[in-house]
Formats: sequence, structure tokens, C-alpha cells
Amino acid sequence: MPELPEVEGVVQALKPKIEGRTIQQVQLSERVRFSFSEGKQCIVKQAEPDAFELSLSHMTITKIERRAKYIFFHLMKDDVPYVLVSHLGMTGAWFVVNEPEEINEEKFQKHIHATFKMADGGYLIYSDIRRFGELRFLAKIEDYVPLTKMAPEPFDEHACEFFIAQSKLPKYENKAVKEVIMDGQVISGCGNIYATEALFAQKVHPARKMNRISDKRKRALFEEIVAVLCQSIEAGGSTISDYRNINGEAGSMQNRLKMYGKKICPVCETATSQMTIGGRTSVYCPNCQH
Repeated sequence: MPELPEVEGVVQALKPKIEGRTIQQVQLSERVRFSFSEGKQCIVKQAEPDAFELSLSHMTITKIERRAKYIFFHLMKDDVPYVLVSHLGMTGAWFVVNEPEEINEEKFQKHIHATFKMADGGYLIYSDIRRFGELRFLAKIEDYVPLTKMAPEPFDEHACEFFIAQSKLPKYENKAVKEVIMDGQVISGCGNIYATEALFAQKVHPARKMNRISDKRKRALFEEIVAVLCQSIEAGGSTISDYRNINGEAGSMQNRLKMYGKKICPVCETATSQMTIGGRTSVYCPNCQH
């Protein structure tokens, strides 16, 4: 959390407010600096705090786009392109404000970790309560290898065939379907919430092994994943726990979820069950899903 729909909502909200603007200076929090001094990397990865601040100063944000669960801020300085890659982790949030004090929720106000002062006034601010998010300043995407290994966007023409082919690889064929469809090298951007919803809609048990699912059923499952992701994008994502769109705005997809976080199945009224798959709690209906 957040997953693809939530990140897409953040990107679409940021684009009209930030694209084309220039960063005057950057200030990182004392927490980020202390972490680096202790030999750790809190939020800012692969960079020393002073170098990060200096590098991003006077950069123009030419384009903002989403790739899987990542936000790419494409930058330009002296006709040389760069990219700032943002992953929201569990509680990351972006704010565009005139002054930092305009951030209304105290929990986000208290956990500001990167403040970008804009040359034309105002601020772009990154807040992260649990500090699992990431900011990476790169000369090119290829400088961070995991970004080159992501599966195609689920909306791409060949994404379904890619999913089916990947699912037959030795490293995936004996794994639980829930774990496989949450793997970003198999399907981009599908996490626990939407994997849970898609599996329930298709009546597939989350622990069923990939090699026990037919290609026809895999295709139907993939189409269900795309459908639920699109529905969530339309609803502005799911606001669960500390997720927010920019400036604290919430989505409404949580009101449409049928299985994630539920105690009773909405179809057969059986009590739901839970199990841990791939390190995540999986909720399912023991009667409907098999």
C-alpha cells in the first residue's frame, strides 16, 4: 500500500501543479541526515544528503509519470536529463502548498522529510510517517537495476501473454498464485488489496499453485486484475490507513472492496479465512474460493 491506482492518482494530481516548474532548493529532514550518519539510508537512497540537496537545486521538472508503483520526476538542468524516482512505501505522501504549515493533518506535518522550494514560489513536500518510502536521484533509469526488471504495465497489449509466460517459469510454477501476481516482475503494480479482490472475483484460492491453473483461467484472472485496477483508478484509489493523494485528498475505492479486510463473504455469508502468503495476510472465502 499504496498500489498502482493510488500512485496513478498521485501522478495525475501532481502533473498540472508541478510539471514545468523549477526547484530552487531542497531541504532534507534531520531524521534523514541522522540516518545517513549512522550508516543507514532513510528515504534518500544511494546519495549523501548534502549531495542530494545540491544536485536537485535548480532542476526543472519536465515531466511526471508512473511506472508500476513508482513515480518518475523527469528533470533537466543545463540540457542534461536526470530522474528522481519516488516510491511511497506504506505511508508516503506528496503535498503542493504555498507554505509547509498548510499541511492540515498533524501526522503528515510532523513527518516531512524532503522539502522542495520552487523557484516561482510555494513548495513540493514529501512526508512519510513510517519512512519506508524511497527517493532516488538518478542520471538514468538503468542506474537502479530493479527498475529495468519490472513487468509491462498491466494495460499494455502484451501484458497478459507476458504474465502467462512468466507464470510457467520454474521459479514461479510451484508458487501460490497470490504471491506470483503480487510480484512486480510478473505483473506491475498489483499488490495485496487488488490481488485479493481479483482472486475473489474469479473464485481462485490464493494458495493455489500456478501450475494447477489453466491458461484460460490465468487469462480470466489477469483480465479481472486489470478491471479492478481500472475501477480503483476511477475511484481515486483506496484510502486505507495512511494513504493520501496529494494535499491529503482521499480515494473511495475502499467502499467498493468485496473481500479485502472483510470478516464475512458478501456472496455466501461464510466467515472469511486468513493465511500468510508471500509475507502478506491473505483474506479469502473458504467456500467460494477453491
